[in-house]
Amino acid sequence: MIGRIAGTLIYRAADHVLIDVRGVGYVVYVSERVMAGLPGNGEAVALYTDLLVREDNLQLFGFTTLVEKEWHRLLMSVQGIGAKASLAILGTLGADGVSRALALGDWSAVAKAKGVGPKTAQKVILELKDKAPGVMAMGGSVPDALGDTVIEVETPGQARRAAPPKTNPAQSEALSALANLGYAPSDAAGAVAQAMGDDPDLETSALIRAALKLLAPKG
Repeated sequence: MIGRIAGTLIYRAADHVLIDVRGVGYVVYVSERVMAGLPGNGEAVALYTDLLVREDNLQLFGFTTLVEKEWHRLLMSVQGIGAKASLAILGTLGADGVSRALALGDWSAVAKAKGVGPKTAQKVILELKDKAPGVMAMGGSVPDALGDTVIEVETPGQARRAAPPKTNPAQSEALSALANLGYAPSDAAGAVAQAMGDDPDLETSALIRAALKLLAPKG
């Protein structure tokens, strides 16, 4: 499996580029969004890749981040979404936009992609909404808003302290997902805390949706 390519960009077409890696040219298909962010011909370039194997063809698809690559793989797991439709969705929304659409159940945003109709967009939301938190949390995490847990050793004569209460694991996952969507840690922590105050037992996906609604512009 070819997971990443780094070399020199020597040619670009409407939907693919040719990258020279030590004398071997690789054709890599990319979305419009990825294409727009690539350097000029003759310059160094690196892309994460996913290899699609067919009986009569092998195709490489390129992405600037691992999160985008993971969304491509998940989108293609939905019946009716092929590589072309997946790239159209990612090209229209970007990885962050796909995350937001799934977290909020916004199928109309997915339907804006070329070649993706309302029914297919709704199917994407239904089949992938529970997988959104795991992908959104990729690439690092944000410290828990309540601070690190400290374990103290009891000394003679010292009263045993009660163990700190366990926090909902969805909290740190939601904070990480919101950070990867570009929200400031303080804003994300405030929204997550407020959402958990309303319902402390929220699962990750529900907590992210609730926090995003609180962070949405008012008016």
